[in-house]
Amino acid sequence: MYRDYARLHVSVKPYIIPHMPRKEKPFALQALFRALADPTRLRLVNLIADKEICVCHFVEILRMSQPKISRHLAYLRREGIVSTRRQGRWMHYRLRTPSDAAMTAILKETLAHLRQLPEMQRDLAKLENRCCAPDPLHSLRQAPQPLILPVAAP
Repeated sequence: MYRDYARLHVSVKPYIIPHMPRKEKPFALQALFRALADPTRLRLVNLIADKEICVCHFVEILRMSQPKISRHLAYLRREGIVSTRRQGRWMHYRLRTPSDAAMTAILKETLAHLRQLPEMQRDLAKLENRCCAPDPLHSLRQAPQPLILPVAAP
């Protein structure tokens, strides 16, 4: 009776066990450039450069579908460029600092350049208005507010 079960291979995904630590994937230079090659991912990276942001804010600010944003965030997470934190049903994303000094410099220069672009400035202004307005949009009333993370010293 149990012979059939002996051949089964059971595996549990780390995200199923709530307190199982995940390995942080190191940055790869090629992955960083591939991630920065997409306009949507650039907008996402620009928004999470200084703070942790809930995924619900991305949909409202970027005016894109949730599946499209989730696909790009999953790409960034797979490549180790962003980290996630779950709070209830909401996922929060933040930018990871690369351990390699050259990659850190590339990322900082890219972010500095992005901050000068009008489209990126509009996205940041929308984020500031959405998160700090006295009466946020109805769809975001139950969403947790983003945390402000300290900037890592070079």
